[in-house]
Amino acid sequence: MTKTTRVLGASLGALALTVSLAACGGDSLEKSKDGGSAAPESSSGSGGAKGSLVIGAAGFTESNVLAELYAQVLKDAGYSTSVKTVNNRELYEPSLEKGEIDVVPEYAATLAEFLNAKVNGAKAPEEKPVASSDVAATVAALDKLAGPLGLKALPAGAAVDQNAFAVSREFAEKNNLKTLSDLGKSGLKVKVAAGDECSVRPFCAPGLTKTYGIQVSGIDPKGVGTPQAKQAVKDGADQLVLTTTTDATLDSYGLVLLDDDKKLQNADNVLPVVNAKDAGAPEVAAALDKLTKALTTADLVDLNRKVDAERAKPADVAKAYLESKGLLKK
Repeated sequence: MTKTTRVLGASLGALALTVSLAACGGDSLEKSKDGGSAAPESSSGSGGAKGSLVIGAAGFTESNVLAELYAQVLKDAGYSTSVKTVNNRELYEPSLEKGEIDVVPEYAATLAEFLNAKVNGAKAPEEKPVASSDVAATVAALDKLAGPLGLKALPAGAAVDQNAFAVSREFAEKNNLKTLSDLGKSGLKVKVAAGDECSVRPFCAPGLTKTYGIQVSGIDPKGVGTPQAKQAVKDGADQLVLTTTTDATLDSYGLVLLDDDKKLQNADNVLPVVNAKDAGAPEVAAALDKLTKALTTADLVDLNRKVDAERAKPADVAKAYLESKGLLKK
């Protein structure tokens, strides 16, 4: 699952211009899933009465499923659709600008800071960030940056895939922990299983201490959301693991998420981003909006699990979900 290497918060968006971060792709849980080449993945029909649309996928499980969901609802709305995988935001974002790709499932804060770095310089996300925990403000900032590039961010929904912290269920129950605030108030010292960059990233150890008063005793550099990191928390070697809100494997390790009740993390809500010229029609927005409004974070977890654990195909998982929600007419 490429998603096990996602950007440590949207502040890492700038790094996506120089390294292959992967919201599941190279060193932190990311949404950019970088590091691949473009290749057609699937087709959802030909000869659509309203024209053809190419949906971009970033090569990790969640992005592949979202791309299939987009392709199928747009096909149902009368378009011929195909899915093209481009495992690198540095490649697929320019392709979106050029109209080689028409629609991409994205994450509000991560893309906002990626474009902030592209438009205003690599240091902009750290010196003048545009993303925050406020989804409306983040999407507004994203659209302001996207507009001059010929792109348009459609409305975001409730589904969010952002950095999150988990503890073992036993540890949570023993210490009465449900939120990160609870952990801070407990006075417990915790070792965090994460990428080694966690020690300096504002949304990781420094943020945990500043925002929640959590006493971080050290960083165990086992990666973000990796099996090794989660196993370390399960075994008690570490107490806290950095993962994501849509990690579908937490139950199997006996782990539970602690609520980010003070909103340390930026708003990485899922939303469609389109080429304004080629896919800016109201019919496109209307079809995608129905899906966006239906999709929840819990849905993403379940969809990811069906692909990763049950080995179902993204296209089949997407179709079953859309049918269950009554989002397909045909």
